Amino acid sequence: MRVVLKYGGSSVATLEKIEKIANYIKTLKEKIDEIVVVVSAMGKTTDELLKKAQYFSQVPNKREVDMLISTGEQQSVALLSLALNSIGCDAISYTGYQIGLKTKGEYGDSEIVDIDTEFLEKTLKDKKVLIVAGFQGVNEYGDITTLGRGGSDTTAVALAGFLKCECKIYTDVDGVYTDDPKKNSRAKKISNISYDEMENMSRNGAKVMETRAVMIGKKYGVSIFVGESLGNQNGTYIKD
Repeated sequence: MRVVLKYGGSSVATLEKIEKIANYIKTLKEKIDEIVVVVSAMGKTTDELLKKAQYFSQVPNKREVDMLISTGEQQSVALLSLALNSIGCDAISYTGYQIGLKTKGEYGDSEIVDIDTEFLEKTLKDKKVLIVAGFQGVNEYGDITTLGRGGSDTTAVALAGFLKCECKIYTDVDGVYTDDPKKNSRAKKISNISYDEMENMSRNGAKVMETRAVMIGKKYGVSIFVGESLGNQNGTYIKD
């Protein structure tokens, strides 16, 4: 059995939160042999890196911006791997480039075109937890590119599609609602929703899932779970 887990920036915002996730993954590893974890940059790291780029120019070079902001996810994956290894759970971290995640399109808004599944399958057979930097890949010129808003969701769903398994998106909300629960007290949580309905909601401003990630899920038939961090199962399932 295998699964792809994805943790957003708020879920890995502090070292203490990363430590809690590591403990949860170690427990999960006793039930599931093959675990792939996709991680976003810690908290507001991406915004802070963008501000640094804009110190030199209000319109910085897009290629160099992608090179810069991709380092946020690299910090997260390395720290989660260190946390897991420190508690006796074998883990290894990789960038998008290292797993052969190929992209096309513009810097800052690239699309995934391929992933080296042979490399992933071989690594998973070693029984290590595989931790992958979300939001990034490499284009035909060998340059690091990023996938735009919600890019780590896209990475996770694409990995689940290529590896033929379920994808669990862990975030700071406990599922998909009929409306923003912070603004509308009558908003109700949806336990199951179709790809098309979720895609519609995403296009109309729902920020829980990025549209491109939902489309990839539909293309590969990936069952996507959206819920709060640390294994709360009372979230939303996106599927046929």
